[in-house]
Amino acid sequence: MRNRSVTYSGSRMTEAAFQALADPTRRAVLDLLRRGSQPAGQIAVAFPVSRPAISKHLRLLRRAHLVREHREGRHRVYQLNPEPLRAVDSWLQHYRTFWAASLSNLKAFVEAEHTREERSVSRKPKGSQHP
Repeated sequence: MRNRSVTYSGSRMTEAAFQALADPTRRAVLDLLRRGSQPAGQIAVAFPVSRPAISKHLRLLRRAHLVREHREGRHRVYQLNPEPLRAVDSWLQHYRTFWAASLSNLKAFVEAEHTREERSVSRKPKGSQHP
């Protein structure tokens, strides 16, 4: 039997966004661009890897449509394109709902156990309490 991996069944653009976001350096580049547009050279200086490596990351982010590139003179300037992140956010919303429900259930369980323990302690005769 072949090993089949389960993947998100979104558009190619959404799939490219997920693949691009899988890398921590690319996520850090996006975090940097949240502050505003920056030239490629300035982005490269912020990382301890080579300029060609940052260029490759920027190219992959551009292909995933997570960043936009434009020229200002001799410089390539990059800016964050938040639109593909909406699809990622939509996908994550299902997990937020799951965790919110799970945490609510856990809270209710812990509160019920705490109440039950308090009742149990208050019902014990004074002489039978042990440290």
